[in-house]
Amino acid sequence: KSSGINAEWPLRPGKRRIENPRIVMLDCNLEYKKGESQTNMEFMQETDFRKILQLEENYIKDICDDIIALKPDLVLTEKGVSDLAQHFLLKAGITAVRRLRKSDMNRVARAVGGQIVHRTEELKDSDVGTECGLFEVKKFGDEYFTFLTKCKNPKACTILLRGASKDVLMEVERNLLDAMNVARNVMIDPFLVPGGGAVEAAVAHRLIEKSKEIQGVGQWPYRALAEALRIIPKTLMQNCGVNTIRTMTNLTAKHATTGSTWGVDGETGNIVDMEDFGVWDTLQVKSQVFKTAIETAILLLRIDDIVSGVKKQSDIDAEKMAGKFQAANPQEGPEE
Repeated sequence: KSSGINAEWPLRPGKRRIENPRIVMLDCNLEYKKGESQTNMEFMQETDFRKILQLEENYIKDICDDIIALKPDLVLTEKGVSDLAQHFLLKAGITAVRRLRKSDMNRVARAVGGQIVHRTEELKDSDVGTECGLFEVKKFGDEYFTFLTKCKNPKACTILLRGASKDVLMEVERNLLDAMNVARNVMIDPFLVPGGGAVEAAVAHRLIEKSKEIQGVGQWPYRALAEALRIIPKTLMQNCGVNTIRTMTNLTAKHATTGSTWGVDGETGNIVDMEDFGVWDTLQVKSQVFKTAIETAILLLRIDDIVSGVKKQSDIDAEKMAGKFQAANPQEGPEE
């Protein structure tokens, strides 16, 4: 029940631990807004420059007063925070964290409640996030991470991964994403099938039995697809270092006599019942794999048909030359 962000701390950091903080989330700059185009200013008196600086200070003070009126403990913004704004906020006992990513800000809003506001003039008390139990800053390595923990009703969270190297960290992240996608697929389509090549072996056995009922060349597509599906359990056997031919024969016999849940143990290469062994695949992923493989094979066959039906340009030129030669040298018929 926590959310962690890697954000930029201002030059004057505030408190690093706040219990039950009131959090204001902004999508605007807490600094003087620069003009979109080049602006030239002419000063006629020495006091004119002071007036310009005073206008900037008043603008920043008005922004900070809008925030201070809600009495927050923490301000998170996706943009920058000027030194003057930090001074006013720290004077009021408010900690500011700047330059959060848009995705991080959305997650924080879902975790702590409240709304992201685009202008400080529009701030209301209902926009303040009050569902966070603890705000704290921790340092891992050379970077600081901000944690919002003990949230009451969080709808988002952060998983912090650590690894000895970048490659290890990327591998851990990939495995975590795969596991989360599997869990999501099971929640969407709650159906499982036996793993360890059991489904491929069972479908291959049914295709072989079906091909025996068909006469002529019509049976060969069934046999070709069955042989392609058997590559999955064969690969598992090869990775385990067992006798592929003998083990595949035993697996086929199991499916022919016992049942369709027998597969290959990926560690020992033995034939085991996947229902008892506890290895399952999601039906959604398995059906999509079959569908994609068959559609790819059909696509390649169509391309081969198109290529084989087109003559090469060299063959066309050779036929034209042969036609011209025959026209220039017509053959005489047999003498009577």
